[in-house]
Amino acid sequence: MTDHRVEKLANLCVHYSVNAKPKEKVVIQGNVAAYPLIHEIYKECLLSDAYPMVLADLDLDYTYYRYAKEHQLKFVSPFARVVAEQADVRIAIRCEPNPKRLTNIDSAKIKTRTAAGRELSETFYKREAEGKARWTLLPYPVSGQAQEATMSLTEYENFVYSSCLVDKKDPIAEWKKIRQQQEKICKFLDQASGIHVLGEDTDLTFNVKGRKWMNCSGDKNMPDGEVFTSPIENSTNGEIRFTFPGIMFGKEIEDVTLTFKKGKVVKATAAKGNDLLQQILEIQGADRLGEAAIGTNYAIKRFTKNMLFDEKIGGTIHMAIGNSFSYTGGLNKSAVHWDILKDMKKDGEIYADGKLFYKNGKSLI
Repeated sequence: MTDHRVEKLANLCVHYSVNAKPKEKVVIQGNVAAYPLIHEIYKECLLSDAYPMVLADLDLDYTYYRYAKEHQLKFVSPFARVVAEQADVRIAIRCEPNPKRLTNIDSAKIKTRTAAGRELSETFYKREAEGKARWTLLPYPVSGQAQEATMSLTEYENFVYSSCLVDKKDPIAEWKKIRQQQEKICKFLDQASGIHVLGEDTDLTFNVKGRKWMNCSGDKNMPDGEVFTSPIENSTNGEIRFTFPGIMFGKEIEDVTLTFKKGKVVKATAAKGNDLLQQILEIQGADRLGEAAIGTNYAIKRFTKNMLFDEKIGGTIHMAIGNSFSYTGGLNKSAVHWDILKDMKKDGEIYADGKLFYKNGKSLI
C-alpha cells in the first residue's frame, strides 16, 4: 500500500509545483528506487489529461564514468536533445541510493561530461524564460540518503515529508501562505542595488540593480523556502568562506573559500576536494556567481548533505557559481550551477544599499 504522504506529494507536484495542463508533454525523471512516487506522479498527470513520459535512471552512472572514453563523454544523447527542445514540463525526482558512488571517479571525466551538456541546458532554460517550459525538483527518501543525513529511514521519511508540508491537511494552502510572507522580502530587495555580506571569514559585495528577486515557495523546488537573484556579472568583489561542505557529483568539497575580483573567482581553496573544485572552475562560466540566495525555511533545522533541503535552511545563505537565471536578469551561461552553503546565525549580517536588513540568520523586514 502506498504511503499516503507519497500520494499527497505527487498531488502537490502535479497540481501546484508544475500545474500540469491537458495535452502537455510531461517528462518524469528519477531513479527506479523512487518508483512509488514516479507511479503516483504519472497517475496524476494522466488524471490531468497530460501526456506523461518516464525516463528511469538505472543507476548506471558509475559504470558510465568508469568505462566511457572521451568521445563517449562528449556525446550528447538525441533523446536528451528531444527533452530539452520539446518537453513542456520536466519533473526530476532526487533519489540517491548511493550518494558516494562517484567518489573515486576521475574529476576530469565529470568535467568533460558536464561541459558537453551545456548546449542542452541553455536550450531548456531559454525555453523556460520564454514561458515555453516548466520544471520542478522533488525528493523521494531512501536508505542511502537517510544514512548520509545520519537518520534512520523512518526518521528521514518524516523529515522529508514534513519539509514538503505534506504532513499538513492542505499542503497547497500552506505553500501559498509562505509565498505571501516572502513577497515582502522580495519587494524590498527589488529596490536595492548594492548588497554587502559580512560573516565568519566573509566580506563580500555585489550589485543587483535591475535584477529580480525570486520568491521560492514550492514551484521549482520541493521543499522550498528561499529568495534569490543573479548578481550583475562583473560586480562581485571580496571573499566568502562556506561553512558547510559543498556536494558535487556525490563528492564532498569541504571548507571552500572563494575570492572574487570584478565578478570572477581569482582564488579558490578547499580543505578537502580541492582537485574537483579546480576542475569545476575551469568549466566555461563557472568562475562567476550565478545566484545569491537567502534560506527561509526554519522548519529545516539540520544539514543533510542534500542541497535540495540544505539550501533552504533558515538562517543560512547560499551562493551558486556558474549558470545564472535569465528570468532574474542574469546573463552568465555555464553547464554548471553549483550551490554552496554558509551559516549566518552567528555574527552574520547583510546590508542592502547600506541598510542592515538581515542579522544573525533572521530577516529584519
